Amino acid sequence: MNKIKKKVSVIIPALNEEATISDVIKSTKPFCNEVIVVDGNSRDKTIKIAENEGCIVVKDNGKGKGDGLRVGASKASGDIFVFIDADGSHEPDDIPKLVAALENGSDLVIGSRMTGGSDELHGTFSNFVRMVGSGIAALIINYIYKQELTDVQNGFRCIKKEVFFDIDTHANDFDIEQEITVRCLKKGYKVTEKPSHEYARKAGKSNLSVPKKGHKFILRLLIDLFR
Repeated sequence: MNKIKKKVSVIIPALNEEATISDVIKSTKPFCNEVIVVDGNSRDKTIKIAENEGCIVVKDNGKGKGDGLRVGASKASGDIFVFIDADGSHEPDDIPKLVAALENGSDLVIGSRMTGGSDELHGTFSNFVRMVGSGIAALIINYIYKQELTDVQNGFRCIKKEVFFDIDTHANDFDIEQEITVRCLKKGYKVTEKPSHEYARKAGKSNLSVPKKGHKFILRLLIDLFR
């Protein structure tokens, strides 16, 4: 294990990810002190596989990814939380550089797909809409808070424990990452990025439907900016 100054908890929200969860868990273990899998009531073998890998496994409240992250954080014992998806699209080898940036003065560090490259934000109309929407959200947030962030919505990120609980998130769905970013900036916390490549999910189907859930990101941005 790489030398870690503070205890690191990796939190993985998962829903029907039996094909990828084992590899994600194994690839994160060298860079943390504990792995917590938060299951969203999977109908496959996700829970059994995670338990066999020796993880802490908890169930969320069935409300969505945002609720799942809060449930995972409530069970974590680390000083630093690393959030990473269960579908194999994120690069676990980048965990040390995210954690190092946190230990060097940042409060929230986002793995940026815009500077690290993405296999997911291209090729289809839905992916194009996601990329454009994320870019617009970043522009608005940067303008208001005088930042130069490129990726305010990526799920691969790390945050100090005390910061996560201080910002008091409310989003229950995929808009949680955007909420975390905005609430950190509103409270004056230092938000930075590190390049990280996003791969196409290795199996299964994404639970994020832009046509069905895209409005949530817009509504969340308005709520967090003007509340």
